[in-house]
Amino acid sequence: MVSNRKIVLYIATSLDGYIARENGDIDWLSMVESRNEDYGYKDFLKSVDTVIMGRRTYDQVLTFGDFPYKDKKCYVISRTARPKDDYVEYWSGDICKLISEIRQKDGLNIWLVGGAQIAGEFLRKNLIDRYIISVLPILLGKGILLFHSGMPEIRLQLRRNVAYPSGLVQLSYERSK
Repeated sequence: MVSNRKIVLYIATSLDGYIARENGDIDWLSMVESRNEDYGYKDFLKSVDTVIMGRRTYDQVLTFGDFPYKDKKCYVISRTARPKDDYVEYWSGDICKLISEIRQKDGLNIWLVGGAQIAGEFLRKNLIDRYIISVLPILLGKGILLFHSGMPEIRLQLRRNVAYPSGLVQLSYERSK
């Protein structure tokens, strides 16, 4: 069976490429929050049924209150094996094997939530099919970079770009074939 399930990195970054402050804080994301605009997030959530994130991202998500992905199959990539909890299954093995197992099942797309270490690992293995990156109008100056140096060259094709009144610009790319 050949799966059409895409791995999508859907993430926000500062104009200078940071996804969080040095301490992991993402408070600056609130600068573009609006009751009238979700930047396509609800529609995006309908297009995925599987969520993959790093352990630090998972720990941060747990501080937001109710776990927001209860209706999705969730994996947390961790160097340390842990038992499944109420929300997620931990994965400490080869991510290529995990993706192969997921893609053998029918389903929707796979959301690579973050953080930077997981995104880098998926990039090194050329596993990301689609990139939806929201660039916020702020220069943080330092923090956790989305893409570290030493990543492989990967050519992308722009599929969509949208500029919002808040100053957020959302870029959507597909990996070139």
